[in-house]
Amino acid sequence: MLTRERQAAIALRLTRDGKVLAGELAAAFEVSEDTIRRDLREMASAGLCERVYGGALARTSAPPPPPLHERATIAAPQKNALAAAAARYLVDGATVFIDAGSANLALAARLPTDRRLRIVTHSPAIALAVPPRPQHPVTLIGGRYDAETGACLGAETLTEVERLRPDLLVLGACGLDAVAGVTAFDPEDAAIKRRLVRSSVAIMVLATAEKLGTVAPFFVVGVEAVGRIVTEAAAKGPAFDALGETGADIVLAGPIGR
Repeated sequence: MLTRERQAAIALRLTRDGKVLAGELAAAFEVSEDTIRRDLREMASAGLCERVYGGALARTSAPPPPPLHERATIAAPQKNALAAAAARYLVDGATVFIDAGSANLALAARLPTDRRLRIVTHSPAIALAVPPRPQHPVTLIGGRYDAETGACLGAETLTEVERLRPDLLVLGACGLDAVAGVTAFDPEDAAIKRRLVRSSVAIMVLATAEKLGTVAPFFVVGVEAVGRIVTEAAAKGPAFDALGETGADIVLAGPIGR
């Protein structure tokens, strides 16, 4: 197992259990405790955990977001630019699941008029943002509505989602980090995202630069499973560089009109 793969697995255990012990990790991965301690030091330096005697504790670095209707007004020009760049990768005839999220909301409003796209979502705001066109039919998945995430959550929603096989999942990310992967703040939201990841042919994530390198408490999927990441052209720094090393296709979105 490569160092990055092992650290991603450790990050998954941290988000799942809240803590890890060096001795247990060494046995699980069949490496020395010195190797695990080195992993934990590197992860702590990247802000992914807090070193403690004998192991590490999970650290949440992504700030809890406001409700979706408030997030939609924050950094709107940047999110519109991400949406415009992402729209180019929507293939004619595809079934696209658009997950809840403010950048995804911008994408729903900017669907290309020259392509037939079947849109599925569990976010009422996203369903309403799609312009009423015959080439863009919308299916809204129901359930218990959660205002914080802007999505329907719970057992009913998960049951409906399990029946889907989207060609493309536009996955919402509360946190996006090369080691910790895509993470979410709500455990039910994370469970629905994980189910969609397993059943979707391809995955795309839209993320503003400030989300790169941040981690929320609940694991969704490793970056290696994300085919395409659309972020700002101004994105830079170690977190951005690390994402580029995962093999994901990084699309840089400049201001609209340039």
